[in-house]
Amino acid sequence: MAEPLTIKLLVVGDGSVGKTCILLSYTTDKFPTDYVPTVFDNYQSKVQIDGHDVNLSLWDTAGQEGYNQVRQLSYDGTDVFLIVYSVTENTTFQNALEKWYPELNKDKFAQVPKLIVGNKIDMRDEGNSRHIKKSAAEQLVKNINAQLFEVSALTQEGLKPLFDTAIKIAYDKKQKEIMDSKKSQQPAQTNSCCQLI
Repeated sequence: MAEPLTIKLLVVGDGSVGKTCILLSYTTDKFPTDYVPTVFDNYQSKVQIDGHDVNLSLWDTAGQEGYNQVRQLSYDGTDVFLIVYSVTENTTFQNALEKWYPELNKDKFAQVPKLIVGNKIDMRDEGNSRHIKKSAAEQLVKNINAQLFEVSALTQEGLKPLFDTAIKIAYDKKQKEIMDSKKSQQPAQTNSCCQLI
């Protein structure tokens, strides 16, 4: 039996948007009550995709500017990025599109799938001009050809579809890479019209 694939999912975004809460709520099935700013953390989980076991490695990063170099060291080997913003804070959405997405969409990371995640939907007030409306977010995210998900780490609304999609995208991409690698290792078949006797 083949070893399970390992998928590395890395979460980025401004400080206090709920990156850690999303990961902990998903992995432990409960919302963390204490806020402790993250410098760097890693969670492991086992999941099944298409009947196959997958080791899920969830990487949590610091959003504060002072950690830029350390955070960027953790990008290598990432199979899918989640770029998180808070729907209650417009600047975090702007940073998701103007800072985080461009940072992750260059060089060797350009081909790594990226999902834009609006967190704290349980706190959204449609009448508040600082809050991001889903329709506005969808239009802007569409412009960068990314997928938008909205979630609540507190109520867990939207978490399962987010992680199911992220894991499936990364799994399918890895499976394709494995198949392409196997094809390139096979000797070329030649059709010959001559026969040795």
